[in-house]
Amino acid sequence: MSSSPSAGNSPQSTGKPDGARASGRSKWWVWLIVLALVVYAGWKLFGRSAANSQAQNPPAGRGRTFVGDVPILSATAREGDIGVYVVGLGTVTPVYTVTVTSRVQGQIMEVHYREGQMVRKGDPLLEIDPRPYQAALTQAEGQLAHDQAVLKEARIDSDRYQAAFARNAIAQQQVADQEQVVHQDEGTVKNDEGTVENARVNLIYCHITSSIDGRVGLRLVDPGNMVQANSTTPLVVVTQLQPITVIFNIAEDYLGAIQAQLLHGKTLSVDVFDRSLQNKLASGTLLTVDNQIDPSTGTVKLRAIFSNAGSTLFPNQFVNARLLVDMLHGVILVPSAAVQRNAQGAYLYTISPDMKASIRPIKEGTTDGAVTEVEGVKAGEIVATDGFDKLQDGAKVRIRSGAGKAPAAAAEAKSPAKEAAKR
Repeated sequence: MSSSPSAGNSPQSTGKPDGARASGRSKWWVWLIVLALVVYAGWKLFGRSAANSQAQNPPAGRGRTFVGDVPILSATAREGDIGVYVVGLGTVTPVYTVTVTSRVQGQIMEVHYREGQMVRKGDPLLEIDPRPYQAALTQAEGQLAHDQAVLKEARIDSDRYQAAFARNAIAQQQVADQEQVVHQDEGTVKNDEGTVENARVNLIYCHITSSIDGRVGLRLVDPGNMVQANSTTPLVVVTQLQPITVIFNIAEDYLGAIQAQLLHGKTLSVDVFDRSLQNKLASGTLLTVDNQIDPSTGTVKLRAIFSNAGSTLFPNQFVNARLLVDMLHGVILVPSAAVQRNAQGAYLYTISPDMKASIRPIKEGTTDGAVTEVEGVKAGEIVATDGFDKLQDGAKVRIRSGAGKAPAAAAEAKSPAKEAAKR
């Protein structure tokens, strides 16, 4: 009788059959392979998305890479002179504006001017019915003639009494009384003469003429209208246009420099521009400075005068006045379009002889709009004036035809001293 195998030596000591253990090991490898495939697919998908995002949104501070030479316009930095200007908002103000009213009452008979007409001093404007005032003058002259005859008679009587008194024919009191009658008649004649002059003046007031050279405004009254004496209602307005002035405001900080120039007897020039500061309208000179500063704004008023030969300045027109305070000589000038700015300050691109762009930090000075004074650039260097959306430090450039002098030809440019002598 044979004995059964012991439990410790049995191949089924784990409690699971061999087939079940083999199946568990094969499932573990399958899951490992699936996990690897998922990781690989996720890595590929994330990498592609990041590449597309970087292509669509390049890193901040760097522009899109430009393939080939960057086409630009260029200019040459030069040594020259530039003015120091102060700009202020101003209003065109006529030297004289005459609002014509009537000094006599009557009916308007004629209007001699056309709307917008240029008139000279003494030209007729309006005619008021003169007949009542002509009649008043005639009456005054008649009264004057009567009283002059009375005075003449009194003087004859006075001479007669003087002769009779010399013969002791009349009393001295009668002579004295007659002398007083003469004085009374003289006063009456003097009063009549004043009445005649007043009537003549009123007659002159019926013929309204221009008191200045200027331009007539729109017609305000028509023939047949009645006007009142000393009324505040204007009949016509005449404005002087040539010359004309501009009153503008500047900050009080500039007053010292302006006063210093005026104390040395210098005539300061003033240019006026339109609202956009692009179109120059006229050039003139500073006439005077106001006698006080406006404490509410911290500004002071200045008046400049202009010949206005072309009538480009119009009364009450808003303009920008640019006052030349000083002139700087022998400074480096570049086109204002070449100057760029970032958080670190102003800079520009210089072009080397091998046609490469380089960033050059600069210090800005005064500007007159088209040209700017700079420090950090030498005369004769070539600077870029456009193409900044594609330019980078070290980028190859190509100067477009007719855009300016190439760096190779920069050495052949004339010196600033020769250019100044030529001018």
